[in-house]
Amino acid sequence: MANLITLLRFPFLFIYILFLYFGNTSLKLWSVPFIIFIIFMDTLDGIIARARQETSLLGSVLDIATDRTLEMLLWVVFADLGLISILVPLIVITRGTTVDAVRAVGMRHGRSAFEQLRSPLSNFLVSSRMMRSTYGALKTISFSLLTLTLALESMQSAFTDQIHILAVTFTWISVAVCLLRGVPVLIEGYSIFKTTPE
Repeated sequence: MANLITLLRFPFLFIYILFLYFGNTSLKLWSVPFIIFIIFMDTLDGIIARARQETSLLGSVLDIATDRTLEMLLWVVFADLGLISILVPLIVITRGTTVDAVRAVGMRHGRSAFEQLRSPLSNFLVSSRMMRSTYGALKTISFSLLTLTLALESMQSAFTDQIHILAVTFTWISVAVCLLRGVPVLIEGYSIFKTTPE
């Protein structure tokens, strides 16, 4: 059940992207709660997995892959729509692919992404509920505000510029937290490479 919820985020994500590009003003406004719902599904699948004791390595991999896909696609889309700098997706994609490559080595040995971290600081930054929730909230606010900016542009609202400035501010805070959470994985991943035979 949890994995099904995770996988359902893909078609919803593509519907949302279609609304951003081809939707009228009303659909763009409805896209604000829609993206919040799509992101909330990530929390929902985790709750269901724990409640039904369906946590697994497969579930962990699917969850990370879905999160990463959603995040990367949306940063690219918003850059393509001219709402954020192209530097945002370039940084996030570089960080994401590098971290995932390092994690893949540990997963090859049956260790989920969060089981690969050893130091308390790394665990806090990368896997603690507080940091994961903070990062998720920052992305949700960023994507929602960017979506709202797009809707307000089509309405020629007087508040468009202010909302856009707020959206860009939250975007760069999200990027900073993204990098902060990636560094421990790369540092600790180095030890996996040293102890893993080629």
